[in-house]
Amino acid sequence: MAEIFEMFMLICFGLSWPVSIIKSYTARSAKGKSRFFLLLILFGYIFGIIAKLISGSITYVIAFYALNCLMTLIDLMLYIRNRRLDKSSI
Repeated sequence: MAEIFEMFMLICFGLSWPVSIIKSYTARSAKGKSRFFLLLILFGYIFGIIAKLISGSITYVIAFYALNCLMTLIDLMLYIRNRRLDKSSI
C-alpha cells in the first residue's frame, strides 16, 4: 500500500515537470529558475532510486523516479541553454 502512495506522490511531482520544461523552452531565459533547486530535486530523485536499489524493493515505482529524474535533467539542460542565451543577449 505504501508503494501506491509513493507512486501517487511521484506522479503529482511528475505532472509539473512537463509544464516547467515547456516554460523553460519557450521563455528562452533562465530568469526565475534556480540551478541549485533543480540540482537538489535531481539528486533527490537519484537518491530515491538508490534507496530502492539498496533496499531491494525494485518495483514499478522506480520507473516514476527515473521518469521524473529524466524530466528534471531536461529542465536543467534547458536552464543551461537559457543562461547562455541570457549572457549572449547582454
